[in-house]
Amino acid sequence: MSTADASSAPRPAPPVIAGLLLGAGGGRRLGGRPKALLPYRGRPLIENAVRVLREAGLHPLHVVLGASAAEVRERADLTGCVVVDNPDWAEGMGSSLRVGLASLAGTGAGAALVSLVDQPGIGAAAVARVREAYRSPASLAAASYDGERGHPVLFGSDRWADIAATATGDKGARVHLARHAGEVTLVECGDIAAAFDIDTPPDLARLV
Repeated sequence: MSTADASSAPRPAPPVIAGLLLGAGGGRRLGGRPKALLPYRGRPLIENAVRVLREAGLHPLHVVLGASAAEVRERADLTGCVVVDNPDWAEGMGSSLRVGLASLAGTGAGAALVSLVDQPGIGAAAVARVREAYRSPASLAAASYDGERGHPVLFGSDRWADIAATATGDKGARVHLARHAGEVTLVECGDIAAAFDIDTPPDLARLV
């Protein structure tokens, strides 16, 4: 093949990396205030989480709702997102992860980058850094903070079935991650993000 032919050959399409936002939590330790609707800079917290995924270059964006789902749909701007409800959200994060991964079937995504609605200290720069760890549908990567694994987490599509089969209660993907610990690519993000959760009333002071 000549140099001219090589330069004109079509390049392979970039991999599709979907953003999967888990926003179903009912805020039990916050007195039953759904985390998705907590006020953050004048808007529902879930809007910030969606913006972060979008700015990190993820597409499509799937959002799992649970507690007060109808109110979240009404009050939050989720334009451009595929929004799915988890009727079993009270069972824990595992059920939301299963619903979210199921919603991605048929999208052609090579991986899902999973983030949580209640971590406003993690911005687009950290998410994009984890996104860049994708290598194949077997990829498994996670942000780390001073060497400790955290969120977001990237799951290649080859892993979705096993994750869904083991995601129960509040374990989420922890069973899969533990079984395949040696395969996890840790992406240090402690220099550009803070991985705190909004779980209790004192944590609300972080929503500034």
